[in-house]
Amino acid sequence: MVKENLEEVRKRILNACKRAGRNPEEVTLIAVSKTKPADMITEAYSSGVRDFGENKVQELTEKCLILPEDIRWHMIGHLQRNKVKQVVDKAALIHSVDSLRLAEQIEEEAAKKNMAADILLEVNVAEEESKYGFKLEDTETAIREIATFPHVKIKGLMTIAPFVENPEENRPIFKKLNQFYVDMQRKNIDNVNMTVLSMGMTGDYEVAIEEGATLVRVGTGIFGTRYYMNT
Repeated sequence: MVKENLEEVRKRILNACKRAGRNPEEVTLIAVSKTKPADMITEAYSSGVRDFGENKVQELTEKCLILPEDIRWHMIGHLQRNKVKQVVDKAALIHSVDSLRLAEQIEEEAAKKNMAADILLEVNVAEEESKYGFKLEDTETAIREIATFPHVKIKGLMTIAPFVENPEENRPIFKKLNQFYVDMQRKNIDNVNMTVLSMGMTGDYEVAIEEGATLVRVGTGIFGTRYYMNT
């Protein structure tokens, strides 16, 4: 099932890129493997996937011990400051940096490990009260502040768009963040390498690609409906 689903997702990514006149190599698929067992992840890995997304620190740290070392793990869920030290050297990219205090904690833990942590700033473009993230109007100030941290590298931006039946409803959200992303690229802020735009999930990733996403996070579309393991 995973292999067939992956083929379908890849085909849709390709078609979305064609519609947008984009090179498909500009778009990386992240298979969101939260709550999924190792054998399903292995099936996706065998089909060429190397980027996997996890929501919880414990799951990410456990899975990276038993799965191939060349997997790039993405921390895509809300990250609590007291969990940063467990994940900072295991996640290839932390997507969900939603406050200055969290960025400061990542700086502190990365400094202890003598490493640089790659991060994205999470932007709550739709300003949903149930979602984390910077307001769009506060994001540039946050970028400039975090850019001064020697052990944190800003790679771009991430958003979680509202859950909608019609993905077209999220097009303005994606368009707005892409415009801001391009604006930040032009400003060429020191220590900021604005090359990653993480937006779009199973229900709306094609629209996100049409509006400039470089990373799309697809879980249900690859693995089917998620289930929760007993812990």
